[in-house]
Amino acid sequence: MKILVSDSLSEEGLKILKESKEFQVDVKTGMKPEELKAAIGCYDALLVRSATKANKDIIDAASHLKVIGRAGVGLDNVDLAAATARGIVVMNAPAGNTISTCEHTMSMLLALARSIPQSNASTKKGEWKRSKFMGVELYKKTLGVVGLGRIGTEVARRAFSFGMKIVAFDPYLSREIAEDLGIELMELEPLLKTSDFITFHVPLTDATHHMISDKAFALMKKNCRVINCARGGIIDEPALVRALKEGKIAGAALDVFEKEPPDQDYELLKLDNVIVSCHLGASTEEAQVNVAIEIAECVKDFLLGKGIRNAANYPSIDSELYKILQPYIVMAERLGLFAGQLIEGRINEIEIQYSGEITKYDTASLSMALMKGILSPALKETVNFINALPLARERGIQLKQTKISIEKEFLNLVSLLVKTDKETRRVAATISAKREPVIVKIDDFDVEGKPEGYMIVMKNWDKPGIIGNIGTLLGMHKINVATLVFGRNIPGAEAMSIWNVDSPIAEDLLGQIKKTENILSVKLIKV
Repeated sequence: MKILVSDSLSEEGLKILKESKEFQVDVKTGMKPEELKAAIGCYDALLVRSATKANKDIIDAASHLKVIGRAGVGLDNVDLAAATARGIVVMNAPAGNTISTCEHTMSMLLALARSIPQSNASTKKGEWKRSKFMGVELYKKTLGVVGLGRIGTEVARRAFSFGMKIVAFDPYLSREIAEDLGIELMELEPLLKTSDFITFHVPLTDATHHMISDKAFALMKKNCRVINCARGGIIDEPALVRALKEGKIAGAALDVFEKEPPDQDYELLKLDNVIVSCHLGASTEEAQVNVAIEIAECVKDFLLGKGIRNAANYPSIDSELYKILQPYIVMAERLGLFAGQLIEGRINEIEIQYSGEITKYDTASLSMALMKGILSPALKETVNFINALPLARERGIQLKQTKISIEKEFLNLVSLLVKTDKETRRVAATISAKREPVIVKIDDFDVEGKPEGYMIVMKNWDKPGIIGNIGTLLGMHKINVATLVFGRNIPGAEAMSIWNVDSPIAEDLLGQIKKTENILSVKLIKV
């Protein structure tokens, strides 16, 4: 089998692949897209870091490709949908750079507190301005950690050794788990108000994009300092410039930017109370070795038929059973994505009930797909089929699964009950005659909605004119309605509807829908 390594990979990782007699390993770095497209057709595996863009054109040309391995966490440079459509497994290395990124975060935190880069530059110019670089201690200060996954947890552990108090915001972590770590779990707004330092360890998603903007900065202490070694785009950079210039916060340390590299005349780079580095979170010798070894082992085992690990788009099951379960796996993941965006609050418990003919099979892969779907809106590429269930356990989410062999209404049905600290919601789905997923129940309402694309899920009073009013409002904003399903139990009481639309819904339009008479709740869901 032929393996193409198109980005620089440590020798330790390459050695694992080259030692197997079954593999021919070709290392060709720096290839232009057209060169990669011309060469990829004969390869069984492609290993990349971040330079290679495995887009749809490349994947469509990869007639023999079975697996793409990314030596790192993010999958921004791999077209996951195109790979999945071609049956190509996409793997990453989510754990290899944890310590490296954690230590870089601590370095930025300390450098920001003591103005070390500014003092270094000044002293090297022959100046000796001690009073200009008065710092602050970490001792007894409050560190707010936004995202308490692997990296966030490691940062918190190290911050404890400096005598800091740790508070955290993570809607997917139970209070019990946080308390065991000695961390106070709170909502984002009180965290912003109480923290002296705030560090971010979340993926870039629709929910986290610009989660820190003018409104958030207005809540922070004037002596607060923010650190971002996660993803560019989490912080609204123009809003950060305003907050720093107007004295709303004291400083910022950034390893990542929305545009990388940022322009040399970028205003943020000119501010004295900002320190920066060039996306170095994972740039240590150890981290690069770790991710190379991790991805090499995963790709090797997959090609030799020894199992699948760290797959972002494929459950760990044999090929024959996969042919039978594939439509249900797709349905389960979409059901999870739907539920994960429908709910409000921190998840405490999830109950999955399988009923009908599907109970004859091992439903473990469906449970993985469901949990991956539920966690994906928050964790994005850091969650996959393989690690979804362990990640849920790490966050204290209790999972219960039951099987009922006979289903009265449907040939097969998967029901999902999600309990949070704010509400309990139930959704259920089945497979249609065309082997496509269908949402058939939301809470107590029977519906028949397709979980695909952009969906408006709306609860309202069953009054005349509701559908017309919403349809007119969408039409005024050039939003085309693809399908609409409607469910009610009692005429004139509450009703539920799912609107499949052809394009995204802007926040201001969503706000107008919510304010429309007789509308009780509105959610925009993307599957």
